[in-house]
Amino acid sequence: MIRLHVTAEGQTEKAFVKAVCAGSPDMIRLHVTAEGQTEKAFVKAVLAPHLANHKVFADARCVLTSKDKRAGKKHRGGLISYSKAKDDILRWTREDKDPACRFTTMFDLYALPDGFPGYADAKGLSDPYQRVRTLEHSLTKDIDDSRFLPYIQLHEFETLIFADPKKLDLEYLEHKRPIEKLVDMVGNGNPELINDGRETAPSKRIRKEIPEYDKAGSGVLVVEKIGVETLRRKCRHFNDWLTGLENLGKP
Repeated sequence: MIRLHVTAEGQTEKAFVKAVCAGSPDMIRLHVTAEGQTEKAFVKAVLAPHLANHKVFADARCVLTSKDKRAGKKHRGGLISYSKAKDDILRWTREDKDPACRFTTMFDLYALPDGFPGYADAKGLSDPYQRVRTLEHSLTKDIDDSRFLPYIQLHEFETLIFADPKKLDLEYLEHKRPIEKLVDMVGNGNPELINDGRETAPSKRIRKEIPEYDKAGSGVLVVEKIGVETLRRKCRHFNDWLTGLENLGKP
């Protein structure tokens, strides 16, 4: 008998190894196509460790935007066009044909490219929740894979920070008054309803008060400190997505 000791990078990998060794029959792999590096880092730092407790093991990669065949390099990150995102999602579904695995997205509603399926219909809707449901439904139809469960973030990643902006003081200690202003902006309201204007979208508000705000670095750390339970309590659409992903691991 051979004993194998595995050094795992984090809790997600540890839970994965444990489930594999136990021969878990209902283990689910979840592939997340992320809009950019921030969303990818969020999946790794926050989403994956949480879902691992529900027997769902998530990984993520950014949208493939271009290839340099001569240098043998691939460039990922940024939802430049829907066609590139679609190609990348479909490529992943072909790479992993296991009927038990699942695919999802983490795209921002803010600055969504106009070639996105359902864009014209959604543009005329005043209710952000109706708008995002229309887009997700159209995306599901266009990808046409029963394993695909789309998600579009209302309105962008920084919405999650507005679930508890006070946590920004963990990264920006010298910005007490600007952080207080951000707290006042959302109050007890719904951070998912902060609009997507060019100057008033969540990221624009944060950068106006904290110009040195680092989305991919500090942004993910702040959201991690806020915690999943606060995020789901304050952000209804995010909670619906997360609940659906958790349920994938149920028998």
